[in-house]
Amino acid sequence: MTILVAYVPRPEGRAAIEAGIDLARKLDEDLVVVNADPGGENMSDAFSDATDQEVLTQKLTASGVRHDVRQYIRGRTAVEELQELAESLPASLLIIGLRKRSPVGKLFLGSIAQELLLSLDCPVLAVKATSN
Repeated sequence: MTILVAYVPRPEGRAAIEAGIDLARKLDEDLVVVNADPGGENMSDAFSDATDQEVLTQKLTASGVRHDVRQYIRGRTAVEELQELAESLPASLLIIGLRKRSPVGKLFLGSIAQELLLSLDCPVLAVKATSN
């Protein structure tokens, strides 16, 4: 089986990577890390640049877990990309990172996180970034 990690180049994405590495080791599963953005005029800061990708790959290689890093700019949302991968791999688990939200933001959890929690058939583990 495969653990799927939704990655963004922010503290919550790094927390998801740490959790993914830890669980992949414990469960002896492969780790697939996904960074996706629709691209074009909808490009966001959630898309990882080449420098971040290099640091991420070095971290995963040093961890010793079997891994694959996938980055998509295909006009599809991150949710669409993760849904398709979760089904096709198949994924035993999806790990997502959450950030601290305002009182109003807490009401809605976050559109991507909420959509993933409600739409995927596999379990979803949500982790928070540590405060430093």
